[in-house]
Amino acid sequence: MAHSEDHSALAAEYALGTLDAAEWAEAEALMRSDAEFAALVKAWELKLGALNQMVGLVEPRGEVWDRIKAAIAAESQRAVPPPAAPPIGDVASAGVLGAPGDPILPRPANDTGPAPVSESTELSPESKRVVHFAKRAYIWRGVAMLSSAIAASLLLVVGAQVYQPDLLPDAVRPPIRTQIVKVETPPPAVPAQYVAVLQKDGNAPAFILTVDAGTKTFTVRRVAATPEPGKSYELWIVSDKLQKPRSLGVIGNRDFTVNPALSSYDPDLVSKATYAVTVEPEGGSPTGVATGPIVFTGKLVESVPPEPIRNTPKQ
Repeated sequence: MAHSEDHSALAAEYALGTLDAAEWAEAEALMRSDAEFAALVKAWELKLGALNQMVGLVEPRGEVWDRIKAAIAAESQRAVPPPAAPPIGDVASAGVLGAPGDPILPRPANDTGPAPVSESTELSPESKRVVHFAKRAYIWRGVAMLSSAIAASLLLVVGAQVYQPDLLPDAVRPPIRTQIVKVETPPPAVPAQYVAVLQKDGNAPAFILTVDAGTKTFTVRRVAATPEPGKSYELWIVSDKLQKPRSLGVIGNRDFTVNPALSSYDPDLVSKATYAVTVEPEGGSPTGVATGPIVFTGKLVESVPPEPIRNTPKQ
């Protein structure tokens, strides 16, 4: 069945618990006989449940219970029924003011006392409409106050979700949002590359030496040099900044020899030094000083210039 606005207000006040005894009994009877009204009450309870979640439990003080018990006791004493009124016949026989058997006197026009029992207390149609309107106004006033409370509560919840979400219970707390920011780092600068041709008297290159200025790692490429039995080629760095030539290690018998021995030297010294190859006993000089003749020499020249860091355009 379709429910009127009065039914909706009754369901809302039932969920709030503000009905008097008669209205509460009426709502209970409707819930037992009308499934749609029961569902309406359930819907109001769900709407108002959020307000209950936002209010914590408060244990009343002991003196509060004492005052409640005293009020109940006083109310029970006032609820004692008054003595029963005499039967109507006795009142009529006794008269309004006289003793039994006396004639009934007319009621004066200016008498403001209680009306005789025989007078009717039925309300007129106009009075009934006024009472009905007052009741509806009371119900709708409660509904309006309830709607305002719900709107204020929702406003508080939204504000708390934005500014202080930790104050909210888990059920209404917004999920944590994680934003991943991708930071693109510019590519590293490309260091310079150096090369030296190690040869003798302008003859065909015996070795080609390349140096990476970034890692200070050098590579020796065997070209025309031929290994001698029982001997090893050893590479040396010669500079006026050094007290004596220093060994950079033995050049292996393979086509390429890679060695990071230049990592401990100053870049300026590396780029301006002279590189020499000597013939040493197999495995290199046993004393750390060149013992054999210098057969090939050469100096580094820049083959690839350094490339600066390029700025990545913003997306």
